[in-house]
Amino acid sequence: MSKEINLVPDIKEEMIKTLKLRNFIFFLCIVVAVASVGVTLFFGIIAGGQQLAIDNKDQTIKQLSSKLNSYSDLSDFLTIKDQLSNIATLTSNKKVFSRTFDILLALNPVGVDTITISELAVNLASEQPTFTFDAQANANKEPYIDYNVLDSFKKSMKYMRYDYGDYVTREGAKIPAYCMIETDSDGNFFSDSSNGYYAYWTINEDGCNETKSENYETEEYDDGRQVVKIWRTPQFDDWYHEEPVEGKPNMTLSGQITNVAHFNSKCITYSGDASESSENPKWTDTNDTCLLVPNGDDGIKITESSNGRDASNELVLRFSSIIYLSPEAYRFSNSHLMAIPPSGRKNVTDSYIQVQAMFGERAADCAEDDVDCKSDTTNNGGNNG
Repeated sequence: MSKEINLVPDIKEEMIKTLKLRNFIFFLCIVVAVASVGVTLFFGIIAGGQQLAIDNKDQTIKQLSSKLNSYSDLSDFLTIKDQLSNIATLTSNKKVFSRTFDILLALNPVGVDTITISELAVNLASEQPTFTFDAQANANKEPYIDYNVLDSFKKSMKYMRYDYGDYVTREGAKIPAYCMIETDSDGNFFSDSSNGYYAYWTINEDGCNETKSENYETEEYDDGRQVVKIWRTPQFDDWYHEEPVEGKPNMTLSGQITNVAHFNSKCITYSGDASESSENPKWTDTNDTCLLVPNGDDGIKITESSNGRDASNELVLRFSSIIYLSPEAYRFSNSHLMAIPPSGRKNVTDSYIQVQAMFGERAADCAEDDVDCKSDTTNNGGNNG
């Protein structure tokens, strides 16, 4: 039986194993080095390509910039672009000065007592618009110089209201403001004595009938335009039904109006009470938010008052005053605005004539020898600056 004899010493075996491990590690290092070079080369190609692309784009931008700057109207274009971007801001901040006349009609009392303005300054630049004016109060009966007239004028401020909103189609789509005719040629709101206020929708004008609604009852306006009459004041009894009737206007007791072109007020809310035994509900309107003079009694300051005589030599009470108004009453974005006097009903008879009648010659101070003018017996209430 033959025997194998290992003539290689143990230390020689260890050396052989170590050499094999060294060769394997060296091989791995070569592989890793080659891979690293490949990766570096790959990313170098990408980086070089990106740089070429960036250089190309940069050159294109420079060419376009040079071409753009060569346009002679560039500055005008940029100005127009900047203005267009600010249209929304400009519109929201825009104020309508012409509403002054409607507001004056609401502020000025109508009746035996009269207030005549001799000078008026309207300030719309400040955060809260103001009326600053010199005026004269005439009781038109003895005692002619009656401070109660002025006191009543002051206290009426907290009852002044305004209303605004949108006219809508029977489907509820907003009708552009330029499509509505609300006043006649004399500046009077359309109204009748029993049913309230209304306006005309020019249904056949461009952009005024986007819903393409049919079957509206139209009539011809003075200038030949086809218009639809829309009530601003709800027609409560005509529109209310215990159960909705198909094809007919409907107004619920909570004030919701459907199936008829109408006015959506942003200030006034309506409600009905059908609990009583009467045939029709009892309707009420509420306007607690849109105050024409937000500060009420404090919204008017009397800076000076004294006895005097007007242009007709009648005894009157001269005074100077400042009234602080709601900025919302002048805001352009608040469409179809109407000022509402304390009575709740607007006097719409010859508005322009009424405004003209509000102004008159400044009253004169009492002359030195004018006993009646200077005497306390001719006035009621004394000085209440």
